[in-house]
Amino acid sequence: MDLTARAFWLRSPGHGELRDVELPKPGDGQVLVRALYSGVSRGTETLVFRGGVPQSQHAAMRAPFQEGDFPAPVKYGYLSVGQVEQGPDELVGRTVFCLYPHQSRYVVPASAVTVVPDTVPAHRAILAGTVETAVNALWDAGPQLGDRIAVVGGGMVGCSVAALLARHPGVRVQLVDADPERAATARALGVGFAPPEDALGDCDIVVHASASEQGLVRSLELLAPEGTVVELSWYGDRRVTLPLGEAFHSRRLTIRSSQVGTVSPRARTGRDYADRMALALDLLADPAFDALVTGESPFEDLPDVLPRLTRGELKGLCHRILYPTD
Repeated sequence: MDLTARAFWLRSPGHGELRDVELPKPGDGQVLVRALYSGVSRGTETLVFRGGVPQSQHAAMRAPFQEGDFPAPVKYGYLSVGQVEQGPDELVGRTVFCLYPHQSRYVVPASAVTVVPDTVPAHRAILAGTVETAVNALWDAGPQLGDRIAVVGGGMVGCSVAALLARHPGVRVQLVDADPERAATARALGVGFAPPEDALGDCDIVVHASASEQGLVRSLELLAPEGTVVELSWYGDRRVTLPLGEAFHSRRLTIRSSQVGTVSPRARTGRDYADRMALALDLLADPAFDALVTGESPFEDLPDVLPRLTRGELKGLCHRILYPTD
């Protein structure tokens, strides 16, 4: 039986299309997955869509099952949830998460999928890749009991970090964003909210995820002496200027990068990528994460949806893509 699927490709910067693809027959140790949902990671995927990946980062920015090369044509994405149709007996029929681009069916090694726990609905599991980033950020940040923490930038990643910090006992957590609509999201996640000009200062930790120069500058301003900014933003080909004169040295401030490509060295010894992904999926049992999914569209509309997301015509956080059921 010939296996076929439909896949979303970036044909050229700013222009996407759906293509028919032929799939290989699954071999030993492989699975055939029928996609149920995928998620658009707004920050990274809109940057890719507009052709904003700098040449020096082409290799570092490759997704696990990406095809093609930046800037285009390229098949990109990494938030897919589906059902295993063929493969090892213990996986057939199970709902799984995979770091795969937007495609209706795909064949991957069985080791590349993570079973979604029964406590997590498939439509929420698309957030696993983003929550995995947040898990790594918290390992890098190392929050302690009683810490005063701000999360600057209320996008998918920032809100995921805030949601996890809301579980930490005895910490003060405030989500900081220029969009007043993020106040409702903060309430749903169980954390405080403030616009940048009203944010609480004297922070031990500020997690920055706004992907803006202004946000990073404000993050430094919110720190207490010897405080740390954990930088999660990906700026692509944009340069950022910071006030590292003034009081940066006298206050002994720290800027620490964090990204999901490497498991944080501050994690427990022996933790690997599979452990981190399994933990992210377990954490998604909390229905508060539903606040991060703010729109959805059928797969066939994706070539129109991504330009609108990139231009800012579609607002919100994670945009969920629904696949045909046949």
